[in-house]
Amino acid sequence: MVLVQNYITPCQAYLPNASSSQVEVMHQLGWFRSGRNRRAPGCVIRSENVTETSTSSCQDRLGRRQFLAVGPTIAPLLLMTSQIPTSFAAENKKGFLPVTDKKDGYSFLYPFGWQEVVVEGEDKVFKDVIEPLESASVNLVPSSKEDIRDFGSPQQVAETLIKKFLASPSQKTKLIEASERIVDGKTYYMFEFVAQAPNYTRHALTVVCIGNGKFYTLTTGANERRWGKMKDRLHTVVDSFQIFNV
Repeated sequence: MVLVQNYITPCQAYLPNASSSQVEVMHQLGWFRSGRNRRAPGCVIRSENVTETSTSSCQDRLGRRQFLAVGPTIAPLLLMTSQIPTSFAAENKKGFLPVTDKKDGYSFLYPFGWQEVVVEGEDKVFKDVIEPLESASVNLVPSSKEDIRDFGSPQQVAETLIKKFLASPSQKTKLIEASERIVDGKTYYMFEFVAQAPNYTRHALTVVCIGNGKFYTLTTGANERRWGKMKDRLHTVVDSFQIFNV
């Protein structure tokens, strides 16, 4: 596991200097409880902290991925032997590894070769070590609501999260699509959007759900120039995300 200190999150970017209007919005959405400040959902990578990785040979890239992929392989496989019912665990799929959090009650798949990193304000983060914009992050905040529909329609929730938390104020954003699905009686909202910064554009997917007194947010994405190559894998990540009772 790697400690990443220059990975900017909404918690780091907004909450320390949040305006009264931002705090009011978060209260309205139920992201604070009993007066305790908690972290905001999502993951933001600011443009000043992202640089394009120089092109290397295919052989060198493959060798680095194979070497770096060895570390996270064992732990996720051990999680598959947990006592959580099969319906609750992320199903294994070729090219992906499962992760199950028994304490907070969620599971999902992430692409083989991505590394888990520690990011302040996020519950879990997995990222590609070569492409800085390819990552998946899970964020949890307390919520008094019992259903994601209590916050509004998929489009309303998506627009609020993108504007307030999932993109920097300096970025130009566009919501592409928002939808909902129901799995084991729980409602999930999923949406696709792009966030354009001066030197890059990130194409992202987010899934949100409420359960166990928490508002769950998983966001994954990639550089727009790699979206065509990565979109199927990123859709697998958000489609695999499930929560279960703990």
